[in-house]
Amino acid sequence: MNYILFDGPVREHLLPFTFTRPVAEVRIGIMTIKEKWEAYLESSVSYLTQDYLSVKFPLELKKHNVFINGSILPDAFLIEKINTLKDFQVLQKGETVIAYRGNQGNKTDTWDQYQTVTFEKELFQINNTWDIFSKNERALQEDFDFLTKGRESQPISKTNSLIGPERIFLEEGAKVEYSILNATDGPIYVGKNAEIWEGSLIRGGLALCNHAIVKMGGKLYGATTIGPHSKVCGEVSNAVIFGYSSKGHEGYLGNAVLGEWCNIGADSNNSNLKNNYAKVRLWNYATEKFEQTGLQFCGLMMGDHSKTAINTMFNTGTVIGVNSNIYVPGFPRNFVPSFSWGGASGFSAYLPKKAFEAAKVMMARRGVEFTDADADILNHVFEITKKWRNY
Repeated sequence: MNYILFDGPVREHLLPFTFTRPVAEVRIGIMTIKEKWEAYLESSVSYLTQDYLSVKFPLELKKHNVFINGSILPDAFLIEKINTLKDFQVLQKGETVIAYRGNQGNKTDTWDQYQTVTFEKELFQINNTWDIFSKNERALQEDFDFLTKGRESQPISKTNSLIGPERIFLEEGAKVEYSILNATDGPIYVGKNAEIWEGSLIRGGLALCNHAIVKMGGKLYGATTIGPHSKVCGEVSNAVIFGYSSKGHEGYLGNAVLGEWCNIGADSNNSNLKNNYAKVRLWNYATEKFEQTGLQFCGLMMGDHSKTAINTMFNTGTVIGVNSNIYVPGFPRNFVPSFSWGGASGFSAYLPKKAFEAAKVMMARRGVEFTDADADILNHVFEITKKWRNY
C-alpha cells in the first residue's frame, strides 16, 4: 500500500509555518508528523500539498493509494482503522476527513462519492498554530513512549544530578555533563549526538533532537522541543523549535513556535501573558484578522528564516512571517508580514535577493545547501504575501 499525507483544510490556519512546508512537516513532540506516520506505518510516505511546494515535497502515486490527513497524529488504533479501508472508502469523524483509499490521488474533492466509515475515538490533531506548543506535552510523551519502548538509554554521566532517571533517555552519542535533569513532570529525551552543556537546568518534558545543543546555563522546562541542529540558551518554556534555528544567548522564549533557520539575538524576549491576564488573540492568515486562542499564555510565532537583533522585544501573541528581520528598539506590532525589515518605527520590504544571500551563508554554516527549489518556494511566498505589506 502507498501512503500519502495531504494538507487538509487546516493548512491556512497553520501559516506562517506551512508557507514553506506541508502540514505533516510540522514538528510536535520529538518527531515531525510525517516521521510519526512513517514510524507507525513502517513505510515511507509522500505528500499531496501545494503546487509550489511539490518540487521539494513530491507526490508519489501508485496503483493503490491511501491518503491521510497530515494534521492528525497517529496511534496504533488509528493505523488499524486506516489499514482496513477498502477502495473508495473514507474514514471520517464528524466533518473531519481522516483518510481515504482510492486509485487516483490528484483530486481531493470527490469524498462525497466515497462510502463513509465513521471513526468514534478522539483524534489528536493540530488545527491552529498555538496547538503546536499547547499540545506538545502530550505529543512528547507519546513519542517518548514509542521511541524508547524495549530499549535502554545510553549511560548518563555521574557528574549530573538526576530526578526520575527512569524517564530520562539518551541516544547514541548524546552528551550531558554537570547539569540537573528533573523528569518528574515529563520525560527528557536527548537525541543522537545532542549535547547539554554544563550548568544547565532541565525540567521535563524536553525533546532535544539529534545534534541539538543546550549551551551553558540553559534553563528549559515545559514541555519544550528543540529540533535537530538547533542551539539554545537562556530561559525556554513550553516552546517548539522545528530545527536548524538558534536562540544561543540569554533572554526568554515562552509558549512559542520557531520554524527553521531562525536566529534570536542576544537578550531578546517575548511576553507570553497580558498585563490584564486576558485571553490572547493571535493573527490568523485564514481569516485575515486576530482570532481568540482561548489561551492565557501565548507568546511568539515565527516563520522560517526570520531573525532578530539583540535586545528585541515581542508583545504577547506576536506572529512573524517568513524571512523577516526585526532589528530596531521597541515592540514591533503583533503581526509582521513575511519579507519585512525593520521594527517598531516602521518596516520596508526585505527583497528576496538580499534575503537569499543571508540564507545561503547561514545554511552553509550547517552544511546544508540553499537549493533552487528553496529559492522558488521563497520567491512564491514573497509574491503571495505582498497584500499584507504596505511597503
